Amino acid sequence: MNDSSVIRLCIKNEQSGLRADKALAVLCLELYEQSKDEAVSLSRSRIQALMEAGCIECNGEKLKDSSRAAKEGEEYKITLPPAEKAAPEPENIPLDIIYEDEYVIVLNKPIGMVVHPGAGNKGGTLVNALLAHCGEDLSGIGGEIRPGIVHRLDKDTSGLMIIAKNDFAHRKLAEQFENRSLSRTYWAVVWGVPELRAGEIELSVGRSARDRKKIAIRSDGKRAVTRYRVLEDFGVASLIECKLLTGRTHQIRVHMAHKGHPIVGDTVYGGRTARKGEELLTKFPRQALHAIKLEFLHPKDGKMKRFKTVVPKDMEKLLVKLKSGK
Repeated sequence: MNDSSVIRLCIKNEQSGLRADKALAVLCLELYEQSKDEAVSLSRSRIQALMEAGCIECNGEKLKDSSRAAKEGEEYKITLPPAEKAAPEPENIPLDIIYEDEYVIVLNKPIGMVVHPGAGNKGGTLVNALLAHCGEDLSGIGGEIRPGIVHRLDKDTSGLMIIAKNDFAHRKLAEQFENRSLSRTYWAVVWGVPELRAGEIELSVGRSARDRKKIAIRSDGKRAVTRYRVLEDFGVASLIECKLLTGRTHQIRVHMAHKGHPIVGDTVYGGRTARKGEELLTKFPRQALHAIKLEFLHPKDGKMKRFKTVVPKDMEKLLVKLKSGK
């Protein structure tokens, strides 16, 4: 690294033919391992963002296409823009933090909290809360200071999330999502009982052609794999454990609905369809889905970290009533 804001890299034979973003990520990792300077540890997602912002040059010309093949001998210049203030404002919102160090935060997201600000949710989000909690000690993506949200949970899904506090941690955790060494396990209450008490659902998903706000099973979609097993059989419903082998939007909700066992309370994918005599389930106010376990290799030392939480009170009460048959 020539100075605090510029990284210069040259494509070697080993990276020739790789996508430019991947080749640069590999070289950044090598540079980090040599220098131990976390400023040069850039993830592919950040490299892509920097390309889009016009911050990467190849042989003196700005590069926009992250998918082009890198060639041996090409020289790349990455200019890191100064971090700018994030658009979301910090808000002093309490966070249920399970674990925190200089690299990551593991927290228990409550029901009803949106992760990112957006239309109709300008404030009160997890991002607003993290900005207040961490200040500027957050991963910078494309020059914008923002919390390193490695994965998301839907507004009405509760449970464990991991946050990256710097770019090095963000890249390391993103790699774990790709190679599946980061494990996420959910508990869900679904309608009915799957005929196969344990199995694997592998069905590609993508945006619905009819409703762009929904996800649907699509042969041309992204590969999605959910491993499940029945924990308790209540007859009309069951408690299942789901482990994500891929992390697609609404993956568990769509997979279980497609198999005829929508998650109780899921208004989008058929989980609150009126069913005679089952008011307990049809009146449950949100999807009964909770991220209960999280396992990952710590970005700094590679040691396995395991976390587990309990289901929130509304799901606990539902399960007690189902067990009692009342």
